[in-house]
Amino acid sequence: MSDTIEREAPVQAPAPRLTSLAHGGGCGCKLAPSVLQELLAEHPAAGPYRQLLVGTETGDDAAVWQIDDETCVVATTDFFMPMVDDPHDFGRIAATNAISDVYAMGGKPIMALAILGMPLDKLPVAMTREILKGGASICAEAGIPVAGGHSIDAPEPIYGLAVIGLLNPKNLRRNNAARPGDALILTKALGVGIYSAAFKKGELSPAAYDEMLASVTLLNRVGADLAQDADVHAVTDVTGFGILGHGLEMARGSGATLRLSLADLPFLSQAERLAQEGRVTGASHRNWASYGDGAVLPTGLPDWRRHLLTDPQTSGGLLVSCKAERAGDLLARIRAAGYPSARIVGRVEAGPGRVVVA
Repeated sequence: MSDTIEREAPVQAPAPRLTSLAHGGGCGCKLAPSVLQELLAEHPAAGPYRQLLVGTETGDDAAVWQIDDETCVVATTDFFMPMVDDPHDFGRIAATNAISDVYAMGGKPIMALAILGMPLDKLPVAMTREILKGGASICAEAGIPVAGGHSIDAPEPIYGLAVIGLLNPKNLRRNNAARPGDALILTKALGVGIYSAAFKKGELSPAAYDEMLASVTLLNRVGADLAQDADVHAVTDVTGFGILGHGLEMARGSGATLRLSLADLPFLSQAERLAQEGRVTGASHRNWASYGDGAVLPTGLPDWRRHLLTDPQTSGGLLVSCKAERAGDLLARIRAAGYPSARIVGRVEAGPGRVVVA
């Protein structure tokens, strides 16, 4: 009998689900609009900086600094916790979402910096590497490098980008320039937050997951093309505050009423059923509590339908305010560019800064 004791190789514990390490996910992590307003209440005005064309005044999608008569720099940052478990998918979603802010202003991105916080004692290095690879793959699709970044050891996984872009001042599109008489176009379907809530409970089908992933990794590059059309007056991307919240920002900034048609709003194929079953995020409740007084909904609208309107969108579509006579042509252009869910969803009217849903 040999004196050598054979030892079994230690059994490695399986990697945890990414979503199990975070208290929220995607743009559902955003602070409620009312909290954000309170935090920025004493934020210094941008007045002394005449070259700062867009700052924090209207909650727009990115900051814009004018260099000369033909060039502006667009700067934004966006990051969040995982809404999916596949690390490569998480990286792709977060990068697509961050780059969207530049497109929403009418700009074209030129480079990105990575923002990374990881619980190093809980996640294998290989998973973090896949997150970064996923983000880099979307940046490559947008034609930009990840030129650097910053990382920390954090209690929850966080990933995103700071993105820099350029635009000609005449192509700048803000969220506060909608005009009475304009038509409203939405370029992507709603319901991402509802899908992510179902996913976290293990109740989202593989087909629905693929549908969601296709939407949240679709770059909003059409925004840069639309900005070159003088009949496109205002643009914003629809993210964590939902269609109601971002519509209300546009309405208040423009001093006009946005009227949305509930029947015309596009939704992911399972969103209505899942909402009826209660698969909604906490952010949906916080959103309504923050801005519900600025929205007029149909009498007797059930709560599950209201949640479709306040549902936080991760990497959502663009809400476009354009000359009504051109809306059909612009919609056809948007669909041809690869956004099949795009719809004309309402109009802009003279009136107080609010959103009316009919």
